[in-house]
Amino acid sequence: MIYVDADACPVKQEILKVAERHGLEVTFVANSGLRPSRDPMVKNIIVSGAFDAADDWIAERAGRGDLVVTADVPLAQRCVATGAQVTGPTGRVFDEANIGMASAMRDLSAHLRETGESRGFNAPFSARDRSQFLEVFDRLCRRAKAQSDG
Repeated sequence: MIYVDADACPVKQEILKVAERHGLEVTFVANSGLRPSRDPMVKNIIVSGAFDAADDWIAERAGRGDLVVTADVPLAQRCVATGAQVTGPTGRVFDEANIGMASAMRDLSAHLRETGESRGFNAPFSARDRSQFLEVFDRLCRRAKAQSDG
């Protein structure tokens, strides 16, 4: 199963394309409207507008053999702890080896923004990011299929 933190996800179409190729189910989870799909392998879950409701829904269900796509480091940390494979929309993989550092850097960046030391803008999403995501996501899908088959 693929779980997608879908509210601001820029790679939804890429996820669908790769998931279809691998025969994997996709669940998009968001606080607001999602475009309906007739594909029985695609589910849309709309959660309440409560803070972290989508994150909580995903974290409660994701586990070993699942993939999670999110740019949210705290959600990535929760999912890595359950054994899920996690990637961000730029193809950045979160795993046991790097999630601690990712979390620390997120906290540091938040602190620097709060103190005015940093303006905290993110680089625009690029074609290179999309390409990197496709490469990483395809590899993670193959790994997830191998885990569920074994």
